[in-house]
Amino acid sequence: MNRLSTTGILLKILLFAFFYFWDVAMSSSGSGHHHKVLRSDQIQPISYNIRNELSDMDEFREVEYGIASLLGKFAMKGASVAVAKDGKLVYARGIGYADVEAREPVEPRHMFRVASISKLITATAIMKMNESGMLRLDDRVFGPEGILNDSIYLDYVDSRIENITVRNLLNHSAGWNRRFGDHMFMPHTIARDLKIELPVDVPDIIRFAHRKRLHYNPGTRTSYSNLGYAILGEVIGKVSGMGYEEYVKQEILHPLGIQDMRIGGNLEKERFENEVRYYEQDNAIMVNSFFDVDSIVSKSYGGNDIKTLGAAGGWIASPAELLRLILAIDGDPGVPDILSSESIELMTDRSLSGGHTIGWTSSDTRGNWWRTGTFAGTSALVMRQGNGLTWAVFFNSSTYRGTSLAREITREVQTALNRIDEWPEHDLFYYIESLPFLYPDIAELR
Repeated sequence: MNRLSTTGILLKILLFAFFYFWDVAMSSSGSGHHHKVLRSDQIQPISYNIRNELSDMDEFREVEYGIASLLGKFAMKGASVAVAKDGKLVYARGIGYADVEAREPVEPRHMFRVASISKLITATAIMKMNESGMLRLDDRVFGPEGILNDSIYLDYVDSRIENITVRNLLNHSAGWNRRFGDHMFMPHTIARDLKIELPVDVPDIIRFAHRKRLHYNPGTRTSYSNLGYAILGEVIGKVSGMGYEEYVKQEILHPLGIQDMRIGGNLEKERFENEVRYYEQDNAIMVNSFFDVDSIVSKSYGGNDIKTLGAAGGWIASPAELLRLILAIDGDPGVPDILSSESIELMTDRSLSGGHTIGWTSSDTRGNWWRTGTFAGTSALVMRQGNGLTWAVFFNSSTYRGTSLAREITREVQTALNRIDEWPEHDLFYYIESLPFLYPDIAELR
């Protein structure tokens, strides 16, 4: 296979940048904010330019076999994989079906629910706000002097709630554990307790939490909390004045050229264009819907309230677009970071962040950082390795393995990637269909 020359890569980047930012300028002219990359119908999301055949390379056969074996082993329907090497997207391919009933294969453009990988997006937004002076990590969140000092949040039974800081929410040390259930997955209990109609929203869930005592003093221990990140979404929305999702898009995603990531819908009829269909285990139980007391539904479509999970678990993305974000917060010099080295270190060094990584699931001493995401119909993993490799694998199916599935994914993918001796030099992030002459190694595959 021919390789791209350094000259070709530079020309590719210059041409892409010219057409891309010219389009941006045209779409945002007159707005007074030309420094921002705004959403435009004329700007195609990164992964829309990429097709499976562009990653039909022998080097990645073992990766594909490994993912295919997991699909078969756990009766999952489809997967999407993206791999970056030294900041370049060298591989992006779907395996299996995005929609079994329609016999639609997974392509790199397909978006998946990423569940708790959403927390990494939220943490990035908070760190960006901290760097810009919009808030401080040690700001208090509740109470008369807190960020969320709205009247609906001032009725609480435990005064320790006033000690919760932004930092406590980030590192899961705010004072809640899941001894009596996860606040984000008990809408019926919350509606009965507050004597309100379904569905409940994040302010309702916070008010419910305020009616109970904290499980421990804020900052004294860590306990994984979906509620904490849902509250961070409210913090971002209030401090920015533009809402959580809009702030993340305008200040984090769009400046990176990431156009298609968004908060997902709840029901099958709310699937976005190019979003996969979700599948649970064959014997998965049906549950009460989050939106009324009578409907019995699957957890994937109506059982879990994806929109309300939002900052804690509601984003959808393609692996390629997610990697674009990861490469901008990974501390490696190949791609400019959107956060300072101090912020990145704080997010990934547990000794600095209070015993738990911020946004990430965990990290190790070899420079590996990873983030998992799992709930009904969804299994996702993104890994930043210390050797210049960054990769993501998303499934549109769930298994009873839960988060332990991540270990099997890691074993399959890392083993395969570690056997690759020669890496492609192309960068699919900048692939432009109308300029195939810039991609001689890819053009051979067409």
